[in-house]
Amino acid sequence: MKLAFIGLGVMGFPMAGHLQQKAGKVSVYNRTAEKARQWCEQFGGRGAPTPAAAARDCDLVMLCVGNDDDVREVALGETGALAGMNAGSILIDHTTASVTLARELDAAARKRGVGFLDAPVSGGQAGAENGALTIMIGGEPGTYQRAESALAAYAAFSKLLGPVGSGQLAKMVNQICIAGVVQGLAEALNFAVRAGLDAEAVVATISRGAAGSWQMSNRYQTMLRDEYEFGFAVDWMRKDLGMAMREAERIGAELPVTRTVDSFYREVQEMGGGRWDTSSLLTRFTRR
Repeated sequence: MKLAFIGLGVMGFPMAGHLQQKAGKVSVYNRTAEKARQWCEQFGGRGAPTPAAAARDCDLVMLCVGNDDDVREVALGETGALAGMNAGSILIDHTTASVTLARELDAAARKRGVGFLDAPVSGGQAGAENGALTIMIGGEPGTYQRAESALAAYAAFSKLLGPVGSGQLAKMVNQICIAGVVQGLAEALNFAVRAGLDAEAVVATISRGAAGSWQMSNRYQTMLRDEYEFGFAVDWMRKDLGMAMREAERIGAELPVTRTVDSFYREVQEMGGGRWDTSSLLTRFTRR
């Protein structure tokens, strides 16, 4: 297959690398040209001057950028990816973006005879580097089936969850869950330390029972060491939670815990921790 990957950030860089190594010939575009040059040196693909040039004549085109406006910039317009795509090809957006944008892209793709999947990912930078992401997908079954083997280059699991927009809605569910779990872990660790317990020993014990979680197993040690340079940044988490809360208002769903944790992340940002990872909620207790 002829493939393109647009957006070579902390997630896209390794994802595109796995795609080049496992699935086919990949052309890439990044708004910072130097990053694209570095990728080509490391993986041997081809750089392109615009998204349209990268996507030209490709079977599948993947996007992984920052937010709705970034997606519009690289997907739409005269130099956007869709301008270079042929009828019968597929555009896949891995950005965590809004449901509104997913439907907008689908409509634009349909006008060109192009298939579309909204396909946000979970697993963080480590998941991208290890080719072990989980992908939540919205779109047509036939479109997903044609793309599934390529997605497996960087995903341990992917699933079609419904029509276009379903992937973004599922990612909101994912982020809602993470927010509550990380806050609970931060409170628990703070409690354990203040109670005079050996927090590492406690967590090593309770992680084997019902309290266990991915966050507990993978983040408690770095949290106790006051290290927050791992995984997903607070700035991005607040962007995602904001979309979830807006969608909750639209559909009449209550998110009291999510709203509270979002306010805590705002406090972390005010402490200068916008680029710290999401486990930095503990700093609200330890750095004051």
